[in-house]
Amino acid sequence: MFFDTIMREAFKALLRNKIRSVLTMLGIIAGVGSFICVVGVGEAGSKRVADQLHNVGDNLVWLEAGGRARNGVRVGSRGSKTLTLGDCRAVLDQVPGIKSASPNVDGHIQVISGNSNWGTQFRGVSPDYFEIRKWRIALGSPFIEDDVEQASTVCVIGETIASNLFGTANPVGEVIRVQGVPFKVLGVLQAKGFSATGQDQDDFLVMPITTAQKRITGQEWLDDVYFSATRREDIPEAAKRIIALVRERHHLRPGEEDDFNIRTPEEIIRAQLAAANVFTLLLGSAASLSLLVGGIGIMNIMMVSVTERTREIGVRMAVGATDRDIRMQFLSEAIVMSLIGGAMGVAAGIAGSFLLRSTLHWEMRLSFNIIIIAALFSAGVGIFFGYYPAHKASQLNPIEGLRFE
Repeated sequence: MFFDTIMREAFKALLRNKIRSVLTMLGIIAGVGSFICVVGVGEAGSKRVADQLHNVGDNLVWLEAGGRARNGVRVGSRGSKTLTLGDCRAVLDQVPGIKSASPNVDGHIQVISGNSNWGTQFRGVSPDYFEIRKWRIALGSPFIEDDVEQASTVCVIGETIASNLFGTANPVGEVIRVQGVPFKVLGVLQAKGFSATGQDQDDFLVMPITTAQKRITGQEWLDDVYFSATRREDIPEAAKRIIALVRERHHLRPGEEDDFNIRTPEEIIRAQLAAANVFTLLLGSAASLSLLVGGIGIMNIMMVSVTERTREIGVRMAVGATDRDIRMQFLSEAIVMSLIGGAMGVAAGIAGSFLLRSTLHWEMRLSFNIIIIAALFSAGVGIFFGYYPAHKASQLNPIEGLRFE
């Protein structure tokens, strides 16, 4: 009953000054709404980077044919022809912490099916490639080790190729021509969409490494080797050992430049993810400032209310109200304003998020946790900024209150 009485009196007091109460709550509404919107944008960005981290590969260590300065001319990436299948096997056999590897050759090709054709990229790889790069098969099946040993003319195509050559038809089992060579389509890769750099990740096909070398490129060297470390913690040490082993195999003297590049894309994407999380935190902090402004507004209005109702406070104390009763009366008014403002702010934030997504096409990611944090923060603002005016009211001398005009 005590709580019901307090809340009822709080609502009565707020309704006596409707305009002032609404204007006071606007700060809370704007703060909560903006907090939900900006954190939703930041969370969407972090989610996008986290997806890239998941898709980049299974503890990927990427060995790429590099370039060296020869006769004053600097050869760019993949300019050397020294990376071989022997290097791939040596790393797999001799470097601890490396569990699988896939050699790679690639390039641009034209693929034809009936009257349709499409310019795309090809990759010659081993069956381990699908697991290392976390590519799932949406339709059909991947090729196997026997296909590599026999240099079979089979392939797995990306979603972009499938849609451009076959439309909505199932391409599994169909035959496409790659540089005049007929290839049987074994499967279709699960779509990954566009990367952060705008590259279509589904616009390529994969075939056995031996098929690519013998039927497409005619080269014995490799463009890349993709390695998978046993654990994420093994990546730095494995990378160092790979560098030392490949330098030894390529007979590079101390001080001589590498003719290969070693990359760990996961480290780059993790740095991007950390930056995205910091950006989200900064956005949320900036938006929360408007909540603090709203809280200051509540404190200011409550101080005015205490001054205006000094005589009322004196009368209540004269008829037996305790300090606690007066404190709870004014504190409940502040909490009610912040809760109503918080609820309306949550609704405004959700509506604003949908509006931004539909009009500006911004990516938004709203979670239940964001909404709860915003609501709790608004309630905390009401308690924090409402306590001082409530405490000041409870310390009023009843005799002075009765004399107040």
